[in-house]
Amino acid sequence: MEELLTFEILQIVILCALVFLGGFIDSIAGGGGLITLPAYVLMGIPMHMALGSNKFSSTFGTALAAFNFLRNGKVYIKAIPVSVVFALAGSSLGSFVALLTSDEILRYAILVILPIVAIVVIVKKDFGKENRMDSLRPGTILAGAAAAAAIIGFYDGFFGPGTGTFLILVFTIFLRFDLVTANGNAKIINLSSNLGSMVTFLIGGQVIFALAIPAAIAGVLGNLLGSALAIKIGPKIIKPVLVGVLALLLLSLIMS
Repeated sequence: MEELLTFEILQIVILCALVFLGGFIDSIAGGGGLITLPAYVLMGIPMHMALGSNKFSSTFGTALAAFNFLRNGKVYIKAIPVSVVFALAGSSLGSFVALLTSDEILRYAILVILPIVAIVVIVKKDFGKENRMDSLRPGTILAGAAAAAAIIGFYDGFFGPGTGTFLILVFTIFLRFDLVTANGNAKIINLSSNLGSMVTFLIGGQVIFALAIPAAIAGVLGNLLGSALAIKIGPKIIKPVLVGVLALLLLSLIMS
């Protein structure tokens, strides 16, 4: 009995360590789910419970990171309402389409797109260093934010991996946000979709609180540290982590 209890505690410690790492990475460049979801799967629990528990623990970390960016003025507030609405609509549509079609076409398209995006981020030395939103009209920014939220939201509902990372890239490349502001806006959009998913899993009884609560605490700490570094250091830390997440996402798609 003592050996079993020790093993269970060790499992929880390993899970919390991985969720802390996932939260740290997610708050800087998105993509933390590439680490946290497999961590739950390794616990040997059913997939739906792994998804529900992961969504529960990640929601609290994302909320803290979003608050940190918001408190430090690293969010373009005007784009938030329209982004949240269109992200929810897009993810709902994506989930519906996913039930009717295969994700293979999207998977292959991403396998082609990811290396190109990574090369652009690496080669472009000034990528995301400066906020150049002033070069766009406010209406253009809002329309672009709505389109980005709807398209990436659709992707999140249809397929999912790396949603936060893609949001950061779209806000940076097309709307000319700096990396820190792009990250802040991405976190708030992610938080809205996470809340919706978490409530669904809670209602369905698919959350194991004995795992999800300590993991949520670890995720909060990881997000707190990561978002603080992202705000303080900016592109110098976000850019290399972003490239690493893209590589991890590409690897996970190749192996799946």
